[in-house]
Order: sequence, then structure tokens, then C-alpha cells
Amino acid sequence: MAQAAGLQFIEVPADADGLALKGMAWTPCTAAPSEVALGRGVIVPGVKDCPVAGNRLPLIVVSHGRRGSFLTHNDTAAALADAGFVVAAISHPGDNARDSSRTDEFSVLMQRPTDMKRLTSFMLGAWKEAAVLDPRRIGLFGFSRGAYTGLVVIGGNPDFGALARLCEREGGTTPKCRDIREGRMPTEPAVHDPRVRAAILADPPLLDGLFSRERLADLTIPIMLWRSALGGDGVTPDAVDALEALLPARPDYRIVPNSAHFSFIAPCAPELAETAPILCTDPPGFNRKAFHDEFNGAVVAFFRARLE
Repeated sequence: MAQAAGLQFIEVPADADGLALKGMAWTPCTAAPSEVALGRGVIVPGVKDCPVAGNRLPLIVVSHGRRGSFLTHNDTAAALADAGFVVAAISHPGDNARDSSRTDEFSVLMQRPTDMKRLTSFMLGAWKEAAVLDPRRIGLFGFSRGAYTGLVVIGGNPDFGALARLCEREGGTTPKCRDIREGRMPTEPAVHDPRVRAAILADPPLLDGLFSRERLADLTIPIMLWRSALGGDGVTPDAVDALEALLPARPDYRIVPNSAHFSFIAPCAPELAETAPILCTDPPGFNRKAFHDEFNGAVVAFFRARLE
């Protein structure tokens, strides 16, 4: 019986489809938990490099939000590992907490789904514990821009031309807006991964016409969709409601009362709360720790039911 999350750093080697992807795997572990320091003041219960407990285990791949990291949802990953899942998360190159050099470029929006597909292939193939995984039981968790990433991975086909309206409305000067004005929008087909059998998407950003009903028509797998009550950081409640209405099959839709956008990330360690208060400050009266206890339980229950 799993007692703690096993923790091991992973690296997907660079190849023709992208740069090296650095991250972490959380695995079921029968040892008693200790405290493991993961950086930026993040200390989590777990066991470093614990032997994986179990066999034919489901895999959940995690895509963080804009300028996040593979640690952004460490508590959710640990809860899944404790429940018998293997979880793999990476930091998206050029759009993470340490390197945001391409965060406003089209290249990131195009590359993120490829990153997730490469991560899944690595976990099922080159990962040293790949034999414990069940390739028929793969799920995806995505938050914010990671939820956009998930929409593409599971079959969405974005219309990047739709972003022209957003650029015009806001007088955008980002590299994406310059590319739109100069007619340099991506033309390559979106990268999908049919191995993903269920997805949880939390607070996707303002998509502004990026996806229509037709462009989401291939999303046939079970989806759990979450939104915060107040939004923030480019996420509006109305936009998430609109996305829910466009999905071809009704998702399990959850709205979290009195929450803000960053309420979905793991409760903050004191060091992070001091250096990045915007990530760690919730609306008055909102208890992030109590919410995450409920949220993580719902995440586990959804994937258990949908990845049987």
C-alpha cells in the first residue's frame, strides 16, 4: 500500500521535435514519508528515488501555466501518487519560472502540446521504470496555459488568426501580435496525442475565438473542467463558461466559490509567498489548503473513474 510519493527528477532528451525537458515524476511508494526540498523554498513530503510500488499503473502528465514550473502542482501530483498513479510534469522551455524568453511567442503555443506528447513517449519508453505503466491508462492535467495545452493535445485545433482581435483591442505589442500584423502566423497542423484518455483542465485563459465548436469537435474523451470564481492573470469566468458551452460532450464542470486564478496552484511555502505574493494571495476568507484537500480528492476520483 502506498504511504508516500516517490520523487525522482526526469529529463526528456532533446531531439528533432524540441529541447530537453526537465521535470519530476511522482510515484507510489511504500516507505514512510520524509521531507524533501525541491527548490524555491518548496519542501514536500515524499521519498527521493523510492522504488515504484505496483504494476500496470496509470500515468498522468501535467502541463503548468504561463511562467510556471514542474513544481506548480506538486501537492496534486503527490495526492495522485499516493492514490496509485504515476505523475510526470516538466517545465515548458522558454515559458517557465526560470526562463520566460519565449512566453509571448507563437512558438510556445505550438511547442507546448509537442512537449506533452514527448513527455508521454519518454515515460512509456525510455523512463527507467516504464515497465510499471499501463499505456492504455493515460490522463492529462493542465492549468491556465496548460489547460490550453491540454485542449490541443486531446484534439483541439486553434485558430491563431482569432488572436488578431485581441491584439487590436489591447494594442498588443507582443511578438505574437507583431507576427499577426506581419502575416507570420503558424500554419503547421496542431499536435494531438490520442493516447490521452481523460483530461482535467483548470482555468483556461481568455481564448478569444481561438477555439470554435467545430475546432473542438474531436474532443471525445471525458473532461473535468474547473474555473475560479474571480479569474485573474488573463482568465475570465465568462470565457471559461463560453468554452464549456462549446465542448461537444458536457464536461464535469466545477466552479470554486470565492477563488481566484492562482488558487489552483499548490499552497505556497513561506519563501515563495514572500518572493511571489501574487501567486500566493487568495481572496479574503478563502482557505487554499482546505480547498486543495477537496480539489485533490476530486482529481483522484475523476481519474480513477475514467481510467479504469
